[in-house]
Amino acid sequence: MKEIKAIIQPVKLHAVREALVALPEFPGMSVSHVEGCSGTKDRKDRPLNLREELIEFSPKIRLEIVAPDEIVDEIVRIIHEVAHTGRTGDGIIWVTVVDDFLRIRN
Repeated sequence: MKEIKAIIQPVKLHAVREALVALPEFPGMSVSHVEGCSGTKDRKDRPLNLREELIEFSPKIRLEIVAPDEIVDEIVRIIHEVAHTGRTGDGIIWVTVVDDFLRIRN
């Protein structure tokens, strides 16, 4: 099992969700509203004031999916393909190993 986390633009959530639920074996996902900033922006020599610091963050969506190893690559491919615009701030995707998994209902 692996956990896939992705930060995407809010406007891409509907399209990403539609593409993922079309996978017959899609396990579901959790969605959170988050704010973030890029670490790659050119930084000024002076520290940001409070107003600059507050507007530097932009709204994003975080997806969290725990999936069997066999479909992880396909899920990552779909998220990347559908969420990609080619502009700064498209987001990121990362995958981690899940050592244990238990459904609460069972």
